[in-house]
Amino acid sequence: MKDLKYLAAFSIPLVAFISVYFKGSLVFLTPVFAFVIIPLLELIFPVDTKNLTSEDVDNRLKKKVFDWLLYLNIPIVYGLVFFGIYEAANTVIETYELVGMIISVGIVLGVNGINVAHELGHRQATNERFLGKALLLPSLYMHFFIEHNFGHHLNAATQEDPATARYNQTVYSFWFTSIFRQYVGAWKIQNKLLKTNNQSFLSVNNDMFWYTVLQLSYLTSVFLVFGHIGLLFSISAGIIGVLLLESVNYIEHYGLLRLKTKSGRYERVKEMHSWNSNHVIGRIVLYELTRHSDHHFKSSKKYQVLDCHDESPQMPFGYPTSMVLAMLPPLWFRIMNKRVPKEMKII
Repeated sequence: MKDLKYLAAFSIPLVAFISVYFKGSLVFLTPVFAFVIIPLLELIFPVDTKNLTSEDVDNRLKKKVFDWLLYLNIPIVYGLVFFGIYEAANTVIETYELVGMIISVGIVLGVNGINVAHELGHRQATNERFLGKALLLPSLYMHFFIEHNFGHHLNAATQEDPATARYNQTVYSFWFTSIFRQYVGAWKIQNKLLKTNNQSFLSVNNDMFWYTVLQLSYLTSVFLVFGHIGLLFSISAGIIGVLLLESVNYIEHYGLLRLKTKSGRYERVKEMHSWNSNHVIGRIVLYELTRHSDHHFKSSKKYQVLDCHDESPQMPFGYPTSMVLAMLPPLWFRIMNKRVPKEMKII
């Protein structure tokens, strides 16, 4: 039964379905659940720092249930997105209900969409990477696959990395810098890959071009079928999903920087260059994303076997709670700045 604990990750889309279906006073249930109830549960449940034995690791890697728990997010995410669009376009609702529905679906896009896409995007199997890219489509953030895999994991915890928040940078500033720089960075990486393989910009292997076509086709299809309300819903929900992702990016590496060696190169990525959290609720809901240092140590390592490292800086709260704190910069700085190693504090 312990293997099925990740079913709890589906609690957010379940609550979102309730919000969209019943509307009215329940329309904001999803953000309340994600950013009030879950943080409260994180305070109640104990922190678990235990790692799996080598035997347990082997057993977990052999069980396909952990993979299918990820795959199940595909129909759930797409089903909820189109259900939300349909309800928004075909029912008489108040403005506040539309806003609540967009936020609810947007949270699902961030947690069960982009987050799961991130896990699948690191897999070696082509079909799993395809599923990961499919989960990025409703958030209009398919370039994340390129920038994250070929950019972030190379430049993490450096000033060259768009997804590493600088010391004393607010989350609101980070949203703009990260989103813009990651998109530009993805195009630069794509052009470099094409040149390396002696291919032109118009090559069929220009993934950034196809991502653009697919996302525009998605929005065009939504507009033709559901009109301007459907288009507004899909774009707005995608934005919410992206802001949720970037809020996670913000807390994952905030203020942590790799130092340069005598040769002028950055030191290799170590356990100390990512913020970790062992709060069990956040670990389960986010498919162990909170054990982020081990993920950077070996990005192809599956979520169910990620370890906790003693050398990793630990967050005083879980990721969901930390995201709420990040929305209040003075409080965030007061709690986190003293935990950033002195030698890394570059403003």
